[in-house]
Amino acid sequence: MGRGFALFAGIPADVIRASAREAEALGYASFWVNHPGQTDGLAALALAAGETRRVDLGVGVIPLHTRGPASIVEGVRATYLPTARLLLGVGSPNPKSLERVREGVAELKRHLQTRIIVAALGPKMCRLAGEVADGVLFNWLTPEYARRSAELVREGAIAANRTTPVVTYAYVRLAMGPAGIARLGEEGGRYAGIPAYAAHFQRMGVKPVDTAVTGQTPADIRTALTRWDGAVDEVVLRAITGEDTVDQTLALVRAAKPA
Repeated sequence: MGRGFALFAGIPADVIRASAREAEALGYASFWVNHPGQTDGLAALALAAGETRRVDLGVGVIPLHTRGPASIVEGVRATYLPTARLLLGVGSPNPKSLERVREGVAELKRHLQTRIIVAALGPKMCRLAGEVADGVLFNWLTPEYARRSAELVREGAIAANRTTPVVTYAYVRLAMGPAGIARLGEEGGRYAGIPAYAAHFQRMGVKPVDTAVTGQTPADIRTALTRWDGAVDEVVLRAITGEDTVDQTLALVRAAKPA
């Protein structure tokens, strides 16, 4: 199983640059940022691109209901992101999420030679990702539910007679120490207030924090990560620190480094 590292796109630029360099040096397969609100994830990812040469670069994910395919294509080109390394994540809430994602992926593939990753929570979106995308990004889920979701993705790929594999990624929160774990709890509470995620947590029968990798020491983090062995193709660890500093973030990069 591969391992990726992820940051909030609005974190200071020096944290993104330093973390991307360290992630590549330590053998992570990918480095990601999100695309929250008015913060441009593509611009933030370009900071990481300038510091790296090999690691895949993911944005997870751009909402198609607020930023359409034409704008996304323009953003990729304007930031000079290396499309050979890019994992371009897109998604959409209801209503018409399936239709919007299907059409959006097709349009992006017409204009960009890069891998398109679809964010999926429910069974229908998992199957659609298997049909049309190069990969699927799960979020806030347990290893057990990730395995079940991956099966749904494979069902979609089989139904579409896919000959190339659809890579499964899981976005997993990572926190170490009291301050980071407290901040994780706050973020989990915000997501639990979103109807689609509230339904998601109810389906799994867990609280948001139960899906995270946490611990007081690097050894605790390594132990907690073993739960994810074989669950997906790549677990992407979304760092949550007490403060958004270089030192605290690098401590997480190192604590969760690939074996």
